[in-house]
Amino acid sequence: MPDAELLLSLSEALETPVSTLLGETVAEPEADTLKALSEKLEVLNLQFARQRELRRKSVHVLCIALCAGVVLAFGVLVAAGSPYLAWNYQDPETAVMGTALHALEWLFVRLAPALLIGAAAGAFLTRKRT
Repeated sequence: MPDAELLLSLSEALETPVSTLLGETVAEPEADTLKALSEKLEVLNLQFARQRELRRKSVHVLCIALCAGVVLAFGVLVAAGSPYLAWNYQDPETAVMGTALHALEWLFVRLAPALLIGAAAGAFLTRKRT
C-alpha cells in the first residue's frame, strides 16, 4: 500500500482522483449532474422571465406617460390660446420669438396625434394579459 501523502501529490500532479490511482472505478452519478444542470437552467429561465416582465412593465408605463404628456400638452396649448398672435411683430426679437412659438405649435399639432396613437397602441400591446 503506497504512502497517503505520495498518493495525494501524485493525484494532484496527474490531475486524477486518488481512487483511480488505486485502481477503483467509481462511476459518477449522471443523474446528479443532470439535476444540477436542470436547476441552473431553471434559475436562468426565471431570471430571463423577470427581466422580460420588468422590460414589459417599463415600456407600458412609458407609453402611458407619453399619452398623458401629449394630452396635457394639448390642454396647455388650448388653455394658452396662442397669445403670440396678438404680439407686435414690428420688434425683430418679438417677431423671431412669435415665429418660433408658432412653428413649435404647428409641429406639435401635426405630430402629436400620431404620437398619441402610437403610445396608446404601445400601452395596449404591453398590457398584462391574464
